[in-house]
Amino acid sequence: MGRWIKRLGMLVLAGGIGAALYLAMREQPALVDIATVSSGPMTVTIEEEGVTRVRDIYTVSSPIAGHLDRITLDEGDKVKADTTVIASIHPPDPPFIDERTRTELIAAIEAARSAVALADVERRRAQSAMSLAQSDYSRSLRLAKDNIISQSALEKAKNDVDVTEAQVAAAIATIRLRKAELASAEARLQQPGDVSLTPDREGCCVELTAPVDGIVLKVLARSEQAVMQGTKIAEIGDPRNLEITVDLLSSDATRIAPETPVVITEWGGEKGLQAHVRRIDPAGFTKISALGIEEQRVSAILDLAETPETLGHGYRVLAQMAIWSGENVKQVPIGALFRSGGKWAVFVIEDTKAVTRPVEIGHLNTKNAEILTGLENGDKVILYPSDVIESGTLVEAR
Repeated sequence: MGRWIKRLGMLVLAGGIGAALYLAMREQPALVDIATVSSGPMTVTIEEEGVTRVRDIYTVSSPIAGHLDRITLDEGDKVKADTTVIASIHPPDPPFIDERTRTELIAAIEAARSAVALADVERRRAQSAMSLAQSDYSRSLRLAKDNIISQSALEKAKNDVDVTEAQVAAAIATIRLRKAELASAEARLQQPGDVSLTPDREGCCVELTAPVDGIVLKVLARSEQAVMQGTKIAEIGDPRNLEITVDLLSSDATRIAPETPVVITEWGGEKGLQAHVRRIDPAGFTKISALGIEEQRVSAILDLAETPETLGHGYRVLAQMAIWSGENVKQVPIGALFRSGGKWAVFVIEDTKAVTRPVEIGHLNTKNAEILTGLENGDKVILYPSDVIESGTLVEAR
């Protein structure tokens, strides 16, 4: 009896060792991710970053050279057309003068003062002559009544009065002229910062008002400063009137037409915004990509169906422009595709083994590929196959 028990134990031990060897030597299935081929709606889109911008931006600039007062408006302030004052521009201060010019101007002032004094002397002389002429004329009138003097003598006395009165008027005008010349010479001597240059400036400045209703988008010259003609001061626009500009590769731009539907994402809201292409610019431009590659780009202008309150000027968005769509399209995740013999192929799972199957694909988007031939609905394919997977490899779903 003990002998049979001993033999049975040896058989059990041998069977266990054999089973262990079998388990150790047999092929272990590779763990893989699996997807199922199915049909459904599919859309092919072009995705590019875009920037929002106010459609009509009005730049307020200086029409003259002058001294700009500090701008009190801030970005975001509301303005009303022809009412809200954007900026005030005063006449510019005179330039500094050098010492030689200053000496010349001082001499010119002294000469002007002397000319005023001479003109005043001439006025007094003319007034004295006029007084004498008027006295002679008065005597001539009395004598003419008694026929003591002739009529021609009376007329000569009257003419002398007229001449001397004209000389007095000329002298007075000369005084005004010389005083004006003196004031001009004194004004040329003024320097920046003189008290005489800072009187009440009411009525002496140019006020620039808002050209349209809207808000201040950007203040370009805030501080008090001297400005030249054409200096940009502020930008004004209506943030509710937004459009989106997207820079497309020129090869993609040829596939997009006006009125193409667009979905705007990554703008900050939970839902995508509906938009459409309004215009594709007819001319392209060269742009350097982040990788340093020269690319030919074309600007596309998009119109939003509805503008959210929180979306503003210069915001980044992501535009998804649909260029093709289908309702019942057989498709597979693009992660299942690989190149084999110069053609596209996938690994299909048949009886727990991976089998290479060539496929013909149609349209592609960022997630799926359209399958024209090679697969049927319900087939299970391996996603992202590694180098250990080949035709005939035992696989198991992860």
